Amino acid sequence: MTESIQAAYRQILLDLGEDPDREGLKDTPGRAARAMQYLTRGYHQTLDEVLNGAVFSSDNDEMVIVRNIELYSLCEHHLLPFIGRAHVAYLPDGKVIGLSKVARIVDMYARRLQIQENLTRQIALAIQEVTGGRGVAVYINARHMCMMMRGVEKQNSEMSTSVMLGDFRSNHKTRDEFLQLIRTPSAY
Repeated sequence: MTESIQAAYRQILLDLGEDPDREGLKDTPGRAARAMQYLTRGYHQTLDEVLNGAVFSSDNDEMVIVRNIELYSLCEHHLLPFIGRAHVAYLPDGKVIGLSKVARIVDMYARRLQIQENLTRQIALAIQEVTGGRGVAVYINARHMCMMMRGVEKQNSEMSTSVMLGDFRSNHKTRDEFLQLIRTPSAY
């Protein structure tokens, strides 16, 4: 697959009027192909692989939050990056997952061609599936290069999306607690 992606990048350079054989571009098609495979590696991961068995029994029934998970994705409309932070919470119901697994789930879905709305929902549904929790909340705030580098060129624009499942959707106090906690400055 790398060879066909590499050939496509070479053709793009030619179509742009560049010489893909000049010194600065000679290895660019190969580097770009490897970079694209890395940036979209989420297509080759599964939830089971990402979890790697890190689901544990727990008596905890209080909110678990992982804040400020940086994410990097590619807009499926322009193949330009969007960069942001995800905040993920769940209400355990007998089991919890390893802390790093929350970030790995975010990465697995972010490392695909995406729109932020779908990314937010995919993360929430995956956390719900693996924890069986009473509720899941995901909030993402990101800056989209397709808004900043082209089109309307709005440098300070940000997009926020949220998905609330279970108790986070039905109980406004739980939802409000989550939103307050993710906005509270860190002690670090």
